[in-house]
Amino acid sequence: MNKPNLLFPTPVWTINLDNYKDINEQMYTYIKFNQKNDETGISRSNVKGWHSKDFNLNEKEPQSFISFILPAIEQVMNDMNWEKEKQTAKINNMWAIINTGGSANLRHQHGNSTISGAYYVRAPINSGDIVFYDPRPAPVYSHPNILNPNLLNAQVNGINPKEGALILFPSYLDHSVNENQSDEERIVISFNIKIQMK
Repeated sequence: MNKPNLLFPTPVWTINLDNYKDINEQMYTYIKFNQKNDETGISRSNVKGWHSKDFNLNEKEPQSFISFILPAIEQVMNDMNWEKEKQTAKINNMWAIINTGGSANLRHQHGNSTISGAYYVRAPINSGDIVFYDPRPAPVYSHPNILNPNLLNAQVNGINPKEGALILFPSYLDHSVNENQSDEERIVISFNIKIQMK
């Protein structure tokens, strides 16, 4: 029997980057320095966790990190078959979130952007999956009982964080972060990309 055509799939890229340890240590030091100088941080989707202000993207550490993830962003551009001669991917903003035990992030999405990302600097076991929600309204109103979740019927999908992993997804996609049930810090760098004319 023929398999169904997937007419409107929602792409989510999980890319395990090589040689990540040096950049993770550099960004860990940078993030902890920012936290020390701004212990309160800001309140967005975070519950109990620390959310930094936006990074200064002209500083050395964010510049190094951007260079590190550029090939992955290029992969997204290629996979989506976006025209690159007249368009470019520009990172609009970037920040860090530190979730200690009991911290989580409420369901939200990132407006005025094309692609958003989450990169894991620290990801201990049981520190909280990132959870994505079906963006289509129709399944919310009609959802037959299922035997087992799969890519066709699931309304929610979670991805377990892993150090050195980069998750890229459409900015319109609702997502949340489960509670950190470990005693260690879960540290993520998040950012937004806009595809715009050169």
